[in-house]
Amino acid sequence: MNFREIAETVIDSSSVEETEVLAMEQDESLTRFANNCVHQNVTERNVQITVRAVIGTKIGIAVSNDIRPDSLQRLAARAHEIARLQPENPEFKGLPAPQPLTTVDAFDHEVAECTPEERARSAAVICRKAETAGCSAAGSMTTSSFSIGVANSKGVFAEHRSTMTDASTVIMANNSSGWAQRTGWHLRVIDPAELADEALAKVRMGADPVDFEPGEYTVVLDPYATADLLEMLAFDGMGALAVQEGRSWMNGRLGQRIMADSVSIVDDGLNTDGMPWPFDFEGIPRKVVPIVSAGVALTPVFDSFTAGREEGKQSTGHATPPSPQGRFGPAPMNLFLQPGTTSLDAMIKSTKLGLYITRFWYTRTVHPRDAVVTGMTRDGTFVIRNGEIAHPVKSMRFTQSYVEALKYTEAIGATPRLLRSGFGGATCVPAVKLAKFRFTSATR
Repeated sequence: MNFREIAETVIDSSSVEETEVLAMEQDESLTRFANNCVHQNVTERNVQITVRAVIGTKIGIAVSNDIRPDSLQRLAARAHEIARLQPENPEFKGLPAPQPLTTVDAFDHEVAECTPEERARSAAVICRKAETAGCSAAGSMTTSSFSIGVANSKGVFAEHRSTMTDASTVIMANNSSGWAQRTGWHLRVIDPAELADEALAKVRMGADPVDFEPGEYTVVLDPYATADLLEMLAFDGMGALAVQEGRSWMNGRLGQRIMADSVSIVDDGLNTDGMPWPFDFEGIPRKVVPIVSAGVALTPVFDSFTAGREEGKQSTGHATPPSPQGRFGPAPMNLFLQPGTTSLDAMIKSTKLGLYITRFWYTRTVHPRDAVVTGMTRDGTFVIRNGEIAHPVKSMRFTQSYVEALKYTEAIGATPRLLRSGFGGATCVPAVKLAKFRFTSATR
């Protein structure tokens, strides 16, 4: 069945006041390698149908992956029964009405048709380069195609299909390692030789690291580390529900200059330099949302529920999938840190004493209201002295407010990199230089 047939079957068989159908179909393949050898290839194909039934202000949600007509009819009935048993939610203003949609091309047949042999050949390039250098490579390459359809009884009908590919590797020597990653919606973004060369360069730079005294230092961050800044800020409070519940770093800071003037963070679901997605999981068009502009915190992103809780607000098209487990709230999935004009080399040359950091790892929130995060550096941490990379150091642990760190932004790189994010979208970021960043201890 195509999506229109699925939607019509559910809505026609539903007897509640309002009905919504969300269909997500995914075909994802993953090839893993370790110790310079491919060791796993898996493919998952699935379709998930989520029905949201509304009775007054009661909401019932039911989920299935069975698209046979009789099963879809039973799914609609189950959502109805669940809604009947729910308490009233007076803050719920109903399902959204249809709005004009923009189409965007984000589908690459080469990604959708990529074979295990093709992924293995890419892995082989990385593994052979690592082996030649006397190192061991591990990593993965993912290719996937994804289709989403949203329809409701008020007339919303939206469909979109996209592709995604992501490849990453960590290459290890005796006492050093290097990381490299590429993400995109077309296959040409993956150059395995380039990935291997980047990781191997960090391996060679990082050989024989020494201990380094914890403290507050200027840092130059590769895009891999910069991406963690934005993703943790998104998780800790770029959505309106977090702000409304008083648990966001944006609480008490909206309209204030809280970061450097050079920092502008935008969510843009139509930008083909990212992972474009023209509407959200309610079928509402994604608006371009300037979350931080010239250092000023402007607004979180909204879905229809959170917009309905505030006078004069409208959904920005950032609803996440409805879930029987509870409401996550709206989330940005296509974040961009606006690039600057400074090269990575220039950032290093302008640093008298500091640290050049490839990547953050195992970052966790300590205090969401201030976006305080703890984590470690990994796969290459280097001392900068008098504008040059002096020597590698062992990985270090930090505890730092990411909002405060971006307040001390001294430079932003000119070349952004797109990286897959934990939200299911992607983050497009350049390197950055921060004047202050607090390290609390060393790691082994």
